[in-house]
Amino acid sequence: MFLHRRQSLCLWGSLALAMLGPAVASEPLTLSQILDLTLKNNPELVAARAQVQGAEGDLITAKAYPNPEIQMGAGESVARDAGVLRGALGGVDIAQPIELPYVRRPRREAGEAGVEAASASYRVVSLNVLTRVKQAFYNVLRQQELLRMTEANRELLESIRDKIRLRVEVGESSRYELVKAEAELLGATKNRESAALRVEQAKTALRAFIGGALPPKIEIVGELPSEIPPPDLDKLRDSVLQNHPALVQARAEVDRAKSQLELEQALRYPQPTIKAGVYREPHLEQWRVDLIVPLPLWNQRQGPIARAAADRARADALANQQQLSLVYELDTAITAFRIASQQIETFESGLLREAESALKVAEAAYRLGERGILDYLDAQRTFQAVRVDYINALFDKNAALLEIERLRAQDYRDQPL
Repeated sequence: MFLHRRQSLCLWGSLALAMLGPAVASEPLTLSQILDLTLKNNPELVAARAQVQGAEGDLITAKAYPNPEIQMGAGESVARDAGVLRGALGGVDIAQPIELPYVRRPRREAGEAGVEAASASYRVVSLNVLTRVKQAFYNVLRQQELLRMTEANRELLESIRDKIRLRVEVGESSRYELVKAEAELLGATKNRESAALRVEQAKTALRAFIGGALPPKIEIVGELPSEIPPPDLDKLRDSVLQNHPALVQARAEVDRAKSQLELEQALRYPQPTIKAGVYREPHLEQWRVDLIVPLPLWNQRQGPIARAAADRARADALANQQQLSLVYELDTAITAFRIASQQIETFESGLLREAESALKVAEAAYRLGERGILDYLDAQRTFQAVRVDYINALFDKNAALLEIERLRAQDYRDQPL
């Protein structure tokens, strides 16, 4: 009995570990894996793909021919006068609407332009979402690096506090230095807790783009690129204005509005219907072919034509606005890239080394008793701030480059990340 109970507990324990295993220990995720998950699960991309499928369905509808109609009837002929035959009546009519070429062509072209616009819209959504995902991914890396810095700083301040406490106990330092070290350690502890919270917030933001496809505990691996090849800024403008899918979408919307206007104007002319039928009466049989043409007397489609003309004007205006917006976004991204590049060059050309050298000098002077703990802690704080600014500058430069690549409509698999 005891053995059976023990086997049952082991079985349930194994099942529980199997269920909790993926949530407790998940494999580290790289940028490429995050992007693949985003393409599969992001709600915006799923909706954009559905929009393309809907546009393809509209094109099928635009290419379809009108269906024929069949009409059947039966009855009884009752004679009222002598000599008139009585008997069963019957008839069959088949009517086929005729869609003229000047109506069918613009309808098909409007459907084709709709598919092109939807495909370009999906490309725009894909570029925007993947760019934000990459920025969120690198933000996680930045926050993780800042967390490591705050942890190292806290450990260093803790060791300094312990040394000062020892010196205070032997009477080599004043108690004020110990109070100051304790205060600095407390501040470093709070900074470490805040940095850990920012890491979790960055991971939460990244998880939101993937549509909840990540486990609760995830580990992100990678590094902030320190050497980023600068793009050819002089050729960017022409490339963006020629290839960006937002402009392709805007031009497709213009073409669709133009075709729709042409279609509404063509529908002013009557669309005929050919009708053929056979009618049977007790004493005769009739075969008829009719041509039915509606007369546009009361409704000449002024409303739909006016609406289509307004949509055409609106599409033209939005295309011009989209072009201006892309140029503005490109100029802003280039300016941000140049500013961040200058900041990084300033850090790497001497500011980091100078801050580190000042820290070493202050540390040596403190150990020799030439300076107090305040000078050493100020130098440590300055060095820490310089490193934080350097990491932020790397992130800003990479974010600007990602924005430029989005405007260049470059696929993420071809990007050197």
